[in-house]
Amino acid sequence: MAAAAKNQADTARLRADLAAAAVELLSAQCAADRIRLQYSPQDVVALAEPQTLKKALASVDALCTFFSQIATQFKHKEEKSSS
Repeated sequence: MAAAAKNQADTARLRADLAAAAVELLSAQCAADRIRLQYSPQDVVALAEPQTLKKALASVDALCTFFSQIATQFKHKEEKSSS
């Protein structure tokens, strides 16, 4: 029974963490959209501090990799559910 309670707690924590991450990702998307609408990619590369841009690109790359893996798993799950 302790394992079931731990699993429920882990599931609840995951769901809360995912909900919080969704809000933070939406905020990041809004910030990126403000930049995208105001500046061209060429302007960003020419005017941004290189270290800041490298850190932002590394973050985006890590997020893209992680969520691509999740999307693949989710697609497989959906395909199995519909079979």
